[in-house]
Amino acid sequence: MDEELSSTLATHRQELRRGTLVVACLLACRTPRYGYALLEYLGSAGMEAEANTLYPLLRRLEGQGLLKAEWNTDEPRPRKYYSLTGDGAEMADRLRDEWTRLTASMASLRKESP
Repeated sequence: MDEELSSTLATHRQELRRGTLVVACLLACRTPRYGYALLEYLGSAGMEAEANTLYPLLRRLEGQGLLKAEWNTDEPRPRKYYSLTGDGAEMADRLRDEWTRLTASMASLRKESP
């Protein structure tokens, strides 16, 4: 693969992952998680993310009313836990359903391709 094609692939992979990360975060936050634990959880599921991508995304989802953040000060190190709001749970379900539909469409296209 030449350098220009590699660069184009990297751009498209980044765009694909950006949208996928939103769905993954919403699904993962069905259980309250703090940022670093969320990074590890996503990574263990094969969804690699960087902190400088994840934290702004969490703040944006919180600003959209899809996540709520609560500080837990019971531990020696206070941690900000993120969990779904009611709207966030509905959005997670709808986006998961859309993802399932898209995955089926992609599988169909792949079967039809020579």
